[in-house]
Parts: sequence; structure tokens; C-alpha cells
Amino acid sequence: MSRQAGPDPAEIRAMFGSIAKRYDRANTILSGGVHHLWRRTLVRWSGAQPGDRVLDCATGTGDLAIAFARAVGPEGRVIGTDFSSEMLAPAPAKAAKKGVEVAFETADVTALPYPDASFDVASIAFGIRNVADPATAMHEMARVVRPGGRVVVLEFGRPDNPFVRPLFGFYSRRILPALGGLLTGHRDAYGYLDRSAAEFPTGPRFTSIMLETGLLEQVESRSLHGGIAWAYRGVRTGRAAGSSASL
Repeated sequence: MSRQAGPDPAEIRAMFGSIAKRYDRANTILSGGVHHLWRRTLVRWSGAQPGDRVLDCATGTGDLAIAFARAVGPEGRVIGTDFSSEMLAPAPAKAAKKGVEVAFETADVTALPYPDASFDVASIAFGIRNVADPATAMHEMARVVRPGGRVVVLEFGRPDNPFVRPLFGFYSRRILPALGGLLTGHRDAYGYLDRSAAEFPTGPRFTSIMLETGLLEQVESRSLHGGIAWAYRGVRTGRAAGSSASL
């Protein structure tokens, strides 16, 4: 299987730990709140229903897990995982304030501690580009989803509109690091966001990574806001995890 090399996990953990306390406020200001709209779009596209079991990987402070908890209702179950305990720290109180129940656990998406076919949906938002081995992460997410269940991904990209592209490029290279640094005290973290989004494969290039797991079919992608973000969805095949394409 072809691999997309990712960043060093220790560096990523330290970076997110350093901005965790100011992460939510910075996200809302820097995106104008549109990241919440993107998450709601992903939840709808996942087809999550009341009573479903959902695993949200790289959940951070829990925004997507909370959105899923609203969709599956009290009869469903949502687990939000992240390998950064600092990022997870605010999540339980945030879920309680929103009136939903989510179990938050520390876990690495490349080695999930859950049995095969444990969930109806597995998701990850703005996290896959930070994973050292995205192919393994996709395989793990597909492994823990039941046959017919869905794996959904939300990630940054680059606008494809020739008029929007230069404006977005100026914002992401100049404004975002400066404002992110002002809001969090860590300018380098937001410079990394621009670089990582620019380098990460989008559209058909990422759907090919999902397909190469051998565990996903009907894989498709959607461009959001002209390519600033991308949503991906794949359906779990009936093939056993042990018989999938070799990693």
C-alpha cells in the first residue's frame, strides 16, 4: 500500500498541548465560526441515526463528538478519542454544558483499542493530516466499523477557484499565523496549519488512501466552500479486517 508520510507524533502532541486552553476561541475567530457548519455537514452526510454507535477520533475538545451525540440521541453512544490529554481536558465539561453524553478517552487513531465492528460510524475532523501514518489510521477506523457502516473525514484543502485561491493563500500564510499567534501565544502552530493543509492530499488523492485499506467502498469526496475544506465518506465492506490489503 502507498503511504502518505505524516508529522512526528511527539511534536504534534506538544504543539496541541501548548494551545489547548485557547484552541476553541482561536478556532471560532479564525474561521468565523464556519468550522461548526462543516462539522454539522459531516454529521448529516455520515447518515448517523438515533441509537447509533459513533467513534470520533482526534476529537480535540469534542466539537464533532458533541454534534454526533445530538444526532444519535440518548439511546446512542458516542466515544471521542484523542492522543493529547491536554486537548481532551475541556471536552467533558463542554459536552455536559451542551446537555449531551459523550465518553472521552485517550487513544491513538493508528492503534485503536476497540474490537472489530464496534461502531456504526467512525469520524475524524481536521486531524488526519496530523497523523504520522494516515493509511494506518484509515485502516483502523474502517476496522472498528461494522459492515455497511461509514467512515467520514473532514480536512482542510486549498480553494480551486482561481479568484478565491490567492486571497485565501494570503490569509492562510500571513493573517492566520499572526492572528493565531496573538490569540494563543504560539504563532508556529498556525504556520504549521497552513503548511500541513497545503501539503496534504485532497480530493481523489485522499479517496485513494481510503480505498487502499481494502475495507472501504463507495468512497466519495465533497468540496466545501470552494475547496477550503473537504469531506470524505466511505462505506465499510463485508470483508474481514484480517483479509484486507496488506499494510
